[in-house]
Amino acid sequence: MFAEPRDHGLGRSRGGFSTKLHLAVEQGQKPMTIMVTAGQWGDSPQFESVLNKVRVPRIGPGRPRVRPDRVRADKAYASGKNRAYLWPPRDSLHHPG
Repeated sequence: MFAEPRDHGLGRSRGGFSTKLHLAVEQGQKPMTIMVTAGQWGDSPQFESVLNKVRVPRIGPGRPRVRPDRVRADKAYASGKNRAYLWPPRDSLHHPG
């Protein structure tokens, strides 16, 4: 049986071969980071990887900003591990409804 390499964004799910796109976007909905994974990979385990790729240049001197003030995500990302990653509490995780 042929297995797709881990770094390829193609994998098997119930519907056949599929790909998932994990994005971090700013409030205006413009993508800041994009990560491609195989379709069977879960959403929540990609949370830290996606946020670790965010780099917001500062106006003027200084290192890029890497920590968000707020994160809005669906319930799939509301695990204790993801909430702990956003510690201290100034970084909060919100999910709609």
